[in-house]
Amino acid sequence: MMKKTVLMLFVGLLSLGMYAQETAKIEFKSETIDYGEIERGSDGVRVFEFTNTGDAPLVISNVRSSCGCTIPKKPEEPIMPGKTGKIEVKYDTNRVGPIRKAITVTSNADTPTKVLKIKGTVKSPGAK
Repeated sequence: MMKKTVLMLFVGLLSLGMYAQETAKIEFKSETIDYGEIERGSDGVRVFEFTNTGDAPLVISNVRSSCGCTIPKKPEEPIMPGKTGKIEVKYDTNRVGPIRKAITVTSNADTPTKVLKIKGTVKSPGAK
């Protein structure tokens, strides 16, 4: 008898959840930023813009980079439905050579993990 009651309660909660489910959705303007060719020591800051296209507040819980040469900065406040936010990425432009890095964004969106990419090349000054 007890098992049946628990099962009915569980099924009831599941079906209730399906109807009242508000979700945050994260939509990036672009998921890749191309630095192109930049000079060593130049400004390495770029911004990924996104919009919460869902109907619940979007909370970004974590933003991490594939290497210590890239420092991402996430918004601290929840992004309300219809509003835009920014994830700032700072690449260490003192490292000469190709840029191929991934930034993993974790949030409460319907797609909980998004991978953003930065690419380009850092040239030493005077290099052709």
